[in-house]
Amino acid sequence: MAYGQCQDIICKLNNKDNHEQLAPLENMAAGSLAAIFASFVLCPTELVKCRIQTMHEMQSKTENQMRKLISPIDVTRNIIRTEGTRGLFRGLTATLARECPGYGFFFGTYEFTRSLLTKQNEKKKDIGFLKTWISGGMAGICFWTFMFPIDVIKSRIQVLKPNMSTMKYAIEFVKHEGFKPLYAGLFPTLIRSFIATGALFLTYEQVQLFLHRAF
Repeated sequence: MAYGQCQDIICKLNNKDNHEQLAPLENMAAGSLAAIFASFVLCPTELVKCRIQTMHEMQSKTENQMRKLISPIDVTRNIIRTEGTRGLFRGLTATLARECPGYGFFFGTYEFTRSLLTKQNEKKKDIGFLKTWISGGMAGICFWTFMFPIDVIKSRIQVLKPNMSTMKYAIEFVKHEGFKPLYAGLFPTLIRSFIATGALFLTYEQVQLFLHRAF
């Protein structure tokens, strides 16, 4: 939804009649702009997710303590109680650093791949299920290939709560642990992302088509 609205903004700024006329760089700009709004929703939800995952891994906690903090609602309340409302946005800088360029690549790759797979005198929306899926899958691969290290840093910041800036923590991380941990788990993430993102864009395009025909 935010991406479509940002495409509308880019169209107006560049005197384009519709989204089909947007160039890949213009779609990248729309994706990056949409990511700013998305980051303020993603940051708190991913923070809670990371904290819950960490609690599952902590062997020092007793079973009763784990039950107290295992639900997302309880974890959210605990964060607000101990860190304040601002605590929900711990890692926001890292989230923006991941989402803004990442979703520029994400949507830019999607639209560019669709353009490559579109035949002459054919519209991108008519390329069919398989090509749409492939375009979405390539977008997911591009996003995680470039943004996976930043995601690792973001998750560490949200869990460990270091008293330093995102950039300083990233430098300290590489200094003590090297670059290899930044890419741990990348390959399965790429496989999952190709399948899931392909399905996501396929659903998105079909819903868009349905709404356009219905209204």
